[in-house]
Amino acid sequence: MKFSFLRADRPELTHGVQSGDISFDSAVLWSRTDRPSKMWVELAATESFRNPRLLPGPTVLESSGFTGKLLVTGLPPGEEVFYRVHFTGLESDKAASAPLVGRLRTAPVKKRDITFVWSGDTVGQGWGINEAFGGLKGYGAMRTSKPDFFINSGDCIYADGPLASEVRLPDGTLWKNLVTEAKSKVAETLDEFRGAFAYNLLDTHYKAFAAEVPMLVQWDDHETLNNWFPGRVLDDPRYKTKSAALLSARANQAFREWMPIRECPEEPGRVYRKIAYGPLLDVFLIDMRTYRGDNTDGREATPGADTPLFGPAQLAWLKRELTASKALWKVIASDMPLGLVVGDTYQGKKTIEAVANGDGAATGRELELAELLTALKKQRVHNIIWLTADVHYCAAHYYDPNKAVFQDFLPFHEFVAGPIHAGTFGPNKLDNTFGPQVLFQKAGTGGPAAGNQFFGEVRLTAATGELSVTLKDTDQHVLHTTRLSPQRR
Repeated sequence: MKFSFLRADRPELTHGVQSGDISFDSAVLWSRTDRPSKMWVELAATESFRNPRLLPGPTVLESSGFTGKLLVTGLPPGEEVFYRVHFTGLESDKAASAPLVGRLRTAPVKKRDITFVWSGDTVGQGWGINEAFGGLKGYGAMRTSKPDFFINSGDCIYADGPLASEVRLPDGTLWKNLVTEAKSKVAETLDEFRGAFAYNLLDTHYKAFAAEVPMLVQWDDHETLNNWFPGRVLDDPRYKTKSAALLSARANQAFREWMPIRECPEEPGRVYRKIAYGPLLDVFLIDMRTYRGDNTDGREATPGADTPLFGPAQLAWLKRELTASKALWKVIASDMPLGLVVGDTYQGKKTIEAVANGDGAATGRELELAELLTALKKQRVHNIIWLTADVHYCAAHYYDPNKAVFQDFLPFHEFVAGPIHAGTFGPNKLDNTFGPQVLFQKAGTGGPAAGNQFFGEVRLTAATGELSVTLKDTDQHVLHTTRLSPQRR
């Protein structure tokens, strides 16, 4: 089929291209156009696109905000793949957009070295795209690692965080944000949530990173609003819509439209999933937000309506899949840390937002975590690390059952990174229930202009099976490295 790329009435690609949820032979490809159109994807082994494979994608309409995703299959394992996306108008299939090119690397079927990065918390606390600062330059910093993929640990956007055009810094200078209509207020409508996701893709660094690095994305609270749970009723005067459940349903649709995530036929809208990345690595992306009970003080001694964190189905899935995993290393990408106390206030009462609720025996949401950790010990599932963001500083933790109140688990490490472009806080108080020990932490105050923006880099060495985790700032300074040797069953 021949297309004309010179027509004045042709569609335009508005926000670049993205890939995600790669496997050994497949990937999700994403783009967006500006009108009702047909998506097309070309695949090739080289950037010259000699002998490309042309695939038809979906027809995109107003119902998806003109975004389109295509799950491409039949890719070569462990190889670099180039893809090129264009759209054709529906009034004439000869009116084609200019194409955009991306690339990805599929998961291996044999052992090879693996590098990936993770972080979270983008455009939070009023810190938007400031071209004079360099934009979202944390994404440029991660790009220099040439990672195989990126785990976005949540708070991909701040739907509840409007941007002002100017923010006065402590030294008296002005931080100047790029502000769009959607980012000028809290997101309530579907189009406003779409606009919040679209905002990040206006940045040069983010767009270049997305075109080169497949994304494994999860969500936390700010994709909807701060500290939401399904039963939350808002008392925030900025919102006309008071139901967190309704807002999160709109947020979930926009999230799935704008992110290169696989759709789950068994449960539409499901975020938790497993990405198998060869014999050395399985990645488990979990969801601590959708199935939780209400935020309480977390002191419930027995399971009840308010204690779910994963929910029964996800908890059973985690036990089953982690036990069945044949990969040497199992990475659990968690949208919230396990042993750091994160508070909330709801209906005038002090409540718990995360897992940890203060020193002592396992209670509240800790009950599900205790059940999971005990099951993994019983099945002798070794070589698990947890990666997270959320608390806006970086840290390395070691969970030691010998120093814990609840001791029926195997020791493990947890690593915290972020923010990648937001305010910096912390450090948070540790809860001794599961015995976390601080190996390293670095916190701060202020926003991106003050520094203290962080990401993590994980390297897996095929020859030895060693896994190293390095915490970096967005100026590429190495802050801390932990090296772990695998245990064999």
